Amino acid sequence: MSHDDRTDGGTVRTSTNNRIFRTEDQTPYVESTIIMTTVRVIVPFILTLGLFVMFHGADSAGGGFQGGVIAGTVVLLLAFAFGIEPVRDWLDAARLLGLVTAGLLTFLFVGFGGLVFGGSFLQYTAYPISHASKYGIELVELGIGAVVAGIITGLFFLLAAGFDTNEPLEDDQ
Repeated sequence: MSHDDRTDGGTVRTSTNNRIFRTEDQTPYVESTIIMTTVRVIVPFILTLGLFVMFHGADSAGGGFQGGVIAGTVVLLLAFAFGIEPVRDWLDAARLLGLVTAGLLTFLFVGFGGLVFGGSFLQYTAYPISHASKYGIELVELGIGAVVAGIITGLFFLLAAGFDTNEPLEDDQ
């Protein structure tokens, strides 16, 4: 068995068959072929459901927030199946920030586009294209979904990292 000290405060041991185990008080991560295969199969369907809910929010129940939460759960499933650290390394803070920023910019560009064409903020009918309301709403829902998925994923990684019990609290200083 090889030994590696991680920066998240936990010591990780890797056996010859690449199974990772926690040696501290945390629950050990054990690879499960059944769980990993199941997640590989259902993740595309869950992501498709999240996009479906995002894009149909204008016509039926759902929308950007609900679809973003569903899309964010894809990352949680991947982390539970393949380990939090590998998924966190793959989907680092810069990528999450890029997702949130892209969603916010999408919302702002669609919103301020109405002002550019002589309307008010988020006035889709000001756009000189047919079915502008439909496309505008879909883009806004997609932007909101990207922001929500990025924030949900970031909060999950933040909570999964825990906190340093050796760090003094503000009251202790």
